[in-house]
Order: sequence, then C-alpha cells, then structure tokens
Amino acid sequence: MHIILNNTSMVPIYEQLTDQVKKEIISGELAENEALPSVRALSAELRISALTVKKAYDRLEEEGFVVTVHGKGTYVAAADRQLAAEARRKSVEDDFAAAVQKAKAVGFTGDDILQIVKIILEDY
Repeated sequence: MHIILNNTSMVPIYEQLTDQVKKEIISGELAENEALPSVRALSAELRISALTVKKAYDRLEEEGFVVTVHGKGTYVAAADRQLAAEARRKSVEDDFAAAVQKAKAVGFTGDDILQIVKIILEDY
C-alpha cells in the first residue's frame, strides 16, 4: 500500500487513510483476499496512533471493503461487483461535486458548468 497522509489537511487522518485504502481496492491495486498491514505495523510505518488505524479499518469493514479475522488480520473483502460499481460511481460523483463547488465558488453559473462538461466530453 502506498499511503500519503497530510497532517495539515482539515480532513481527519482516519478519513484520509480510509479513502486511500478504498481507492486502492476499487482500482484493483489491492487484490481480493489480500492482507492489509497489521494495525501496529501500519501505525508504526505512518507514525500515527494505532487507534487511528483501527478506526479506519473498522470503517472500511462497516462499508464492506475489508474483513477482519480476529487473530489473523484484515483482508480485502471478496469482490462484490455491485458494491464495487457503486463505490466507483460514488467516487466519480464526489469528484464532480467538488468540481461544481469550486466552479460555483469562482462565480460560474449552472449553464457555464454544463458548457464546460460538454466541451470536455467532446474531447473523449
């Protein structure tokens, strides 16, 4: 896993960790049934609290991305195609929402934003 945390970000560390692990699972960088680093190992590697890593792993498990086997470790959950598709869709929606928010913040109208999207789509 390649995790980069930003200590100056307004996003909590456990959310940054959760989001990055999700992205690696969705993209296939982390394969089905692959073991994640132990809570202690990852906390030592990232120089963060073990409780922070545990909170991120718990959230990933709640969302169905990983499975924890007590005494053995945490593993990438078996691929649920519908869950994976929904996660990819949510990721794209989040990116669009951030772009729209940024455009609105600099004064673009809805029509301006739609025009930009149409121009971009023409290139693809």
